[in-house]
Amino acid sequence: MGTGFVDIDNVALRYGGEATGTLALSGMNLSVGKGEFIAVVGPSGCGKSTLMKAMSGLWPVTSGGVSVAGQTVSGPLSMVGMAFQAATLLPWRTTLDNVMLPLEITQPYRSEFMQKKSQFRDKARALLKLVGLEGFDEKYPWQLSGGMQQRVSLCRALIHEPALLMLDEPFAALDMFTREELWGVLQEVWMTKNPTVILVTHDLREAVYLADKVYVMSSRPGRIIHERDIEFARPRDLDITFRPDFGDIAHDLRDHIYTARQDAA
Repeated sequence: MGTGFVDIDNVALRYGGEATGTLALSGMNLSVGKGEFIAVVGPSGCGKSTLMKAMSGLWPVTSGGVSVAGQTVSGPLSMVGMAFQAATLLPWRTTLDNVMLPLEITQPYRSEFMQKKSQFRDKARALLKLVGLEGFDEKYPWQLSGGMQQRVSLCRALIHEPALLMLDEPFAALDMFTREELWGVLQEVWMTKNPTVILVTHDLREAVYLADKVYVMSSRPGRIIHERDIEFARPRDLDITFRPDFGDIAHDLRDHIYTARQDAA
């Protein structure tokens, strides 16, 4: 294994049987440093979400190895927080109770939940304040906009202080203005909490705006075919997305994705 906080070593992953199943990943190598923010982009169906499942232990690899924090991944990891395109909040729970859900089901928090419930509620409220949702803790999901629901989902992913935050198209269903607003929220959360972040996205502007490094995957079976360091100073604001050098990076990444699609045709 490598020396990163997350190491993917020559991974292959096949769904549906060793002989006849779909080979989603092959020859996948990736190393992510502790506290780094990376983005993964690529053609549709290239295995980006499969890569997330392999990293988090939600799906076993067929061959190769995955390690996080120096430990081989052989099952679901409690040190991971995850947020997806759909917020998937429980409709019968308030905002505060949705955020606190991981504390009820993951150790060591589960065993001390009842005696520390007041402290955990304060912690959840502090996270909600960080993402601009102070005062919404007793609202239900149906009383929140889509962007607000995604903020709650992000808080839920962070409440147990995960060392690794994995985001699978978390803003894809939102309008452009809400999406751009949440880029700023996510950047602030990352700079405040400093988890290692792996973002899967189809939005190249989002990838370049948020990440330290962007990786491009090939068409299925997916592997890394290009990486690009993003060296803009932080904190970043939206004005940077209109700069020519920002556009040049996004166009370069698009060219690599286009080439990957053509190679698969």
